[in-house]
Amino acid sequence: MLELKNVSYEVNDENVNKEIIKNISFTIDERFVAITGPNGGGKSTLAKIIAGILTPTEGRIFLDGKDITDLSITERAKNGISFAFQQPVRFKGITVKDLITFAVGHSITTTEACSYLSEVGLCAKDYINRELNASLSGGEAKRIEIAMTMARGTSLSIFDEPEAGIDLWSFQSLIKVFEMMHEKSGGSIIIISHQERILNIADKVIVLANGELVNIGSKDEVLPGLLVDGPGCEKLISKM
Repeated sequence: MLELKNVSYEVNDENVNKEIIKNISFTIDERFVAITGPNGGGKSTLAKIIAGILTPTEGRIFLDGKDITDLSITERAKNGISFAFQQPVRFKGITVKDLITFAVGHSITTTEACSYLSEVGLCAKDYINRELNASLSGGEAKRIEIAMTMARGTSLSIFDEPEAGIDLWSFQSLIKVFEMMHEKSGGSIIIISHQERILNIADKVIVLANGELVNIGSKDEVLPGLLVDGPGCEKLISKM
């Protein structure tokens, strides 16, 4: 279970402190949790705080009862947190097989590595030995990152707008990958998204606006307000 207690985050902009995340508290123990809200509302910042990329200015973060607030991103990864960026990082000189092997944590066969690529709709023989460089399209890099996260099998996986760049790969396939990840790891998956079809699979929806928690609950409780352009969430939901 993930628990945030009174988490805030501020930055200094031209000698003025600007609060990006404002006193947010919630718990996550569900299968799929969607974080949504207007652009610039603090969603990606909050995800990076959970992953350990950013450190909160105030508040504490707990994973399965353990205080992880002061742990680095590497230490949090060892404790079972995965993070998939909105724009996947590219690594010149590292092959797709290298990355998946690293994610698994031990030596695996080419066949085993290829099985993860197949799950995200890529022809394994065309990608397994390719480098993670600029020759890959954004959609290809995104799917490889999803395969790597699947290979890690962590108790908490965070995806920042995973639907970006996968227009050639069906939405239903993406949702099936998330369901498969949960079946294998039994953990929670946090998805940052504006897409209605992704929000519709969520067991819990968290809405952020202007750095504040403005709504939280089941999709049946939260989505109707978003779909009718609720306060602070105009034109929030996208269809695909």
